[in-house]
This record gives sequence, C-alpha cells and structure tokens, in this order.
Amino acid sequence: MEENDVLCGGQGSPMKFITIGEIMLRLTPPNYEKIRTATGFDASYGGSEANIALALANLGVDSTFFSVVPNNSVGKSAVRMLRSNDVHCSPVILSTPEETPTHRLGSYYYEKGYGIRPSKVIYDRKHSAFSEYDYSRVDMKKLLDGYTWLHLSGITPALSPSCRQLVMNSLKAAKEAGLTVSFDGNFRSTLWTWDEARDFCTECLPYVDVLFGIEPYHLWKDEADHSLGDMKDGLPLQPDYEQQDEIFRIFAERYPNLKCIARHVRYAYSGSENSLKAFLWYEEHTFESRLFTFNILDRVGGGDAFASGLIYAMMHGSNPMDMVDFAVASSVIKHTIHGDANITDDVQSIRDLMNMSYDIKR
Repeated sequence: MEENDVLCGGQGSPMKFITIGEIMLRLTPPNYEKIRTATGFDASYGGSEANIALALANLGVDSTFFSVVPNNSVGKSAVRMLRSNDVHCSPVILSTPEETPTHRLGSYYYEKGYGIRPSKVIYDRKHSAFSEYDYSRVDMKKLLDGYTWLHLSGITPALSPSCRQLVMNSLKAAKEAGLTVSFDGNFRSTLWTWDEARDFCTECLPYVDVLFGIEPYHLWKDEADHSLGDMKDGLPLQPDYEQQDEIFRIFAERYPNLKCIARHVRYAYSGSENSLKAFLWYEEHTFESRLFTFNILDRVGGGDAFASGLIYAMMHGSNPMDMVDFAVASSVIKHTIHGDANITDDVQSIRDLMNMSYDIKR
C-alpha cells in the first residue's frame, strides 16, 4: 500500500478512529453572565479529545473514545452523551473508588466573553478519576487493535505521571501497529510549565504523522548549544506565508516522519468577533487557507473542530487546499454552536462555508 493510501483513506476505504483523553463536566453561566454573580449554570460535557471524537462521529466517521470516568451517575452521564452522538465507548473504564480514590469527574467553569470582555475558564480537574488511574493495567496493543487512526493531545500528559506514561505507551504501540497518529500540543499553562510541556511533547514527535500546531516543541538552532535559542523564537503570532513555510520546512527536515503539519491563526478584534485562517504543510509544500471573519457564540473547542475537520478531509482524500479550507470552515462553524464540540452532521454545510456560500438551504 502506498504511503498516501494509508494517510488518506479515500471514499472507498473507511478509517477506524480512536482517541484517548479526559472528558469533563462543563458549567457555564447562562446569558453571558459572570461566574461570580451566576445563580445557575448550564451543564454539558467536553474535553479536547472527546470533542474530536464527537465531531468525527457526527460526520459519519467510525469513532471511538477511550477514557476513565468514575462509576457513578456523573461519569455515566458523560458516557451517555458520547454514545448519543454515535461515539463508541466500549473501551471506557468505569472506575471504582479503590482504583481512583478521589472518585470524581473533572470539571471546569466557562464564562463566555462578550464584546471587549474576554472569555474565562476555571479548571476543577485535579485528582480526577482519569488522572488517578493506573494505566500500567491497560494493554495498549489490545486497545488499539483494529483501528487505523489514533489522536492524542498535550493536555493528557500534563495531568499526571501515569497519564504521561499512557501517552508514550500509546504512541509506541500505535507506531508498531502501523496506525496513522495525529497529535495536538494544546498547551495549558494551568497544568504544567512551558518547559515541561516542550520537553515531553518534543519526545512525542518521532511517533507522529499529523501534527497540529508548532508549539510546545523544541526546535533548537543548535542541538549541542541550547543557549542559542529556538528556531521559532521571534516568530509572530500571525506569521506571513514565508515565515510559516520556513518553520514547517525545519520541522519536516528534523522529523521526516511528519507527513502533515497544520496550524490555525487567530485574529481577535474583540471577545465577540474574530478571524481565522490556517497554514498546512503537505507533500513538501505549504498551503494557506482563506481568511474567515465571524461573530462568536461559543469559542471553546474551536481548535478541536479545526483538527477534526482536517482529519475528516484527509480521511476522505481531499486535495491539500480543500483540506485546509475545510478544517478552517469546521472551526468557524463550531464558533456558532453552544458547547465544546462541533456537533455538525451536515458535511455540505461545511463545504458551503469553505466556498463562502451563506444562502439559506431549502
């Protein structure tokens, strides 16, 4: 089988997708209220990897989620939500108090920004069942058997030493089994330091086929003298084509296993209006998407929607420009949907947006 046949499934060869991560309870004050004045919260569930599983399942991809949740009504409710969106949850572990002593589902509070007021997130996920579980008990080869694509993020290894081992073991098992592996660094400053994130995520790079984002990773100017700095030092948050192309090329030279690198670039005019575009490295070329400007209903999960959009487009054999435009359009549509995940089951609506078609569909 050719390399591109493995990476891009095409219409005639459906892929089986699995992702590993934590699902959390999300609590949001209604009507753009502030957390400190709220008297009630809207409850939903989310988490980076779960968001991607949900988005792909809604688009018709055979999608499975592995996690650990407490064996109580809250944990079961999270699994029920995933199953109601066609995500396979048979590998999910319902843990006992003996296995995860604190026995809780992680949660977070999300305060939606409005206008000039930015959004705000407060995590309450320490000692969650997912972070406390002993993953040395998991047979990774058995878990990944039968799947063709594994997705991981840099959030999971930040949660605990056991979670770091889970990620590394799953990367090695996936590589050995010949799965396509995608990885999103997804740095969270409340979970670990920048240096810790860069150190670990850089160790993951040799096992990755599809990389989302260019941080947090070391790309030393001189591997023998780190004092000379990183190749990404000085790169603006909104780089131009030439600047991004140079960094992509350096990544690809250092890590020839990388078949695809993608990142989206955000322009924030206010808490309610943003623009997005993206860059994609594929088949030794850099591609730049269209720029989309839009109003925001719910920003959380926008990066996950971008990742799921690109994964879907790659699985279905799209050309590179359509891949990157479809990924950005997926993210833009997510910004108009309440909750963490891009719950969109109409592929054509994403294609219409990527082609700048906004007419009502009758």
